[in-house]
Amino acid sequence: MKKFEEKTIATEKIFNGKVIKLQVDSVTLPDGNTSKRELIKHPGAVAIIALTDENNIVFVEQYRKALEKSILEIPAGKLEEGEAPEVTAKRELEEETGYTTEHMEMVTSFYTSPGFADELVYVYFTDQLQRLDDAVAGDEDEFVEVYELPLEEAERLMAEQRIHDAKTAYALLYLKNRRV
Repeated sequence: MKKFEEKTIATEKIFNGKVIKLQVDSVTLPDGNTSKRELIKHPGAVAIIALTDENNIVFVEQYRKALEKSILEIPAGKLEEGEAPEVTAKRELEEETGYTTEHMEMVTSFYTSPGFADELVYVYFTDQLQRLDDAVAGDEDEFVEVYELPLEEAERLMAEQRIHDAKTAYALLYLKNRRV
């Protein structure tokens, strides 16, 4: 893999936000030429594939400004500094859905857009949900509605592009293969 490595010559910090950092790296290419790479640095995230006792998938609908529309997604959220992914997963499940669990298994992790971002998403699965007695306060700027849908309905919504993100598409594929 080292044969394709690009050596960083210089880094110019462009933006340091609440969620992402943007930088432009000057690099030496494997053939000795130089180039620029625009990079997004992200702390990472989690996503939770959660099944109810009725075998329905738990989704949240929220408006995504970058898309200028609402979509249905599996519960997910950003890692906080120093927080273990499994802790983030349980926290996000509670904040976004009103459910909790004592048992989650790590399914996989993947980079969302490796061409320009280092965001790594950890995907967890649980089918051992318990409804919380009291709602857990989520982020003050996050507005979500919870849905519980069977796999077949979720697949229909994906065909209609109401479900239209990679982590949720992965979750549906995982669940479909799990049933086979």
